[in-house]
Amino acid sequence: MERSSASRDEQSTELVVEIVDTLEACGLDPYSYQLYDYVDIEALKQVCATSSGNPEVRFTVEGIRIAVTPDTVTVLLDESTTASE
Repeated sequence: MERSSASRDEQSTELVVEIVDTLEACGLDPYSYQLYDYVDIEALKQVCATSSGNPEVRFTVEGIRIAVTPDTVTVLLDESTTASE
């Protein structure tokens, strides 16, 4: 996801949409939770926009573990799931 060309408000909106879309793809109803109860989106946006290197922020929403970097939103699998494959 390319965020550098968008304004800060657009970046924040894109990040929220990408997180919600990812959670929805995992079967979570977007109306069953408030994302802001799980993560401070403004702080997350700041970390992604200003950190050097490739920072990764992890959090869990309704049992779904998410990792966010400046370029991706990824669902994290349980270690027990990946070990049995």
